[in-house]
Amino acid sequence: MFVVDGDAGVGEESGAPLGVEVAPGDVAYVIYTSGSTGRPKGVLVEHRNVVNLLAGTRERFGFGSDDVWSLFHSYAFDFSVWELWGALVSGGRVVVVPRALTRSPEGLWDLLAGEGVTVLNQTPSMFAQVARAAVHSGRMAQAHLKWVIFGGEALETAHLQEWFAEAGSAGPRLVNMFGITETTVHVTWADV
Repeated sequence: MFVVDGDAGVGEESGAPLGVEVAPGDVAYVIYTSGSTGRPKGVLVEHRNVVNLLAGTRERFGFGSDDVWSLFHSYAFDFSVWELWGALVSGGRVVVVPRALTRSPEGLWDLLAGEGVTVLNQTPSMFAQVARAAVHSGRMAQAHLKWVIFGGEALETAHLQEWFAEAGSAGPRLVNMFGITETTVHVTWADV
């Protein structure tokens, strides 16, 4: 581990414990959302909530050290908590999607294939664009992709029409997850 001192920056690598105790009810992070009120507010998310999300989904979906996750979303969006820590808690690898590729469905599709991504976390509207790029490129086969996890907005059938027209039910498992920031990223899920 590296010790970070706000005044001195990153220090020497150390295996020594930091001497800081963290309790389940302690705040893990603060993230801003307009939530259901339409008014921006900071949400205090506790360690226990994050651990519950990660432990529950790891067990339910069987994520493991052979998984490669995409980190597509900004750290200002709670989906990134799931993307980054889901991979690390499972012992998997994280592929940080370069900002330029977050605007390029074709480039993103190429990155997923090239890096062997197995877990893609995506908003339905962006996945619709990625699916369209995959279908039109003639390169639908993504041997590595095992999971597409949707979140961040409503999943409508229109988002998946091209995908299912080309792939049918073959390919990765598609899962629609939902949760609000106050409930720590995801609280419900359903297979598509």
